[in-house]
Amino acid sequence: MGLFSRGKSKDRPDTAAVDAEALDAEVDDLSDDRDELSHSADHGDGGREGKAGPFDRAEVDDDSDYLNLGAIWLRGQQGMELRLEINEQEQQITGVTAVIGESAVQLQAFAAPRTEGVWVDIRNEIAASIVDAGGTAEVLTGEFGEELLTRMPQAGPDGRTVFMPARFVGIDGPRWFLRAVVSGRAAIEPAAADSVHEVIRTAVIDRGEEAMPPRELLPLRLPDADGTAQAEQPGTDSGGTDLNPFERGPEITEVR
Repeated sequence: MGLFSRGKSKDRPDTAAVDAEALDAEVDDLSDDRDELSHSADHGDGGREGKAGPFDRAEVDDDSDYLNLGAIWLRGQQGMELRLEINEQEQQITGVTAVIGESAVQLQAFAAPRTEGVWVDIRNEIAASIVDAGGTAEVLTGEFGEELLTRMPQAGPDGRTVFMPARFVGIDGPRWFLRAVVSGRAAIEPAAADSVHEVIRTAVIDRGEEAMPPRELLPLRLPDADGTAQAEQPGTDSGGTDLNPFERGPEITEVR
């Protein structure tokens, strides 16, 4: 694992706003590609058969290559930058976003029941919320099972309608649920998605033994210089809020 240090973000698009007709064509291609490449349409096991990631902490023996952020551990990639979203009012880290080129993925881990998954219900709630806001939401089958491709309409600089695409991926694990929000080029271009998917595949979730109600956010921590987690520090610069994967926040930049 390389060293991680705070740094300012470089000029880069966090998401891809695209023309409505062009996006419809991309979505048709995306659906065809995913039908061919899908491992399984059933998302009940979170795509974890055969030790496919993401992993539970109990499944990982060697954690030397991981950055420990508390409930979520991530493995570094060349050129990957991380940012932490922080709730300024509560001084709580609410998510971590990995940025690779023109794509990004926000990760959040939640407590879940021991006997059943929560992704189906959460997916339906997200879809209803986005449709109510004037966007669209379509269920597609991808590498991690059934996911949600969403599009939010916005007015472009020339007055034409553009859409901000994002893919919501959900994985049900043992007593935890991982939600990944893929944005930028990886949201609509399969060829651009592999490096982002690798972040999800190699992620490790440390649920802990504390009793928590379902859907409660699992705590994240700032890492020490050696990559282990430490308690959140008051006064940290604030980033985006819980459900917004497009806001920039404090960053941890991997240096190789």
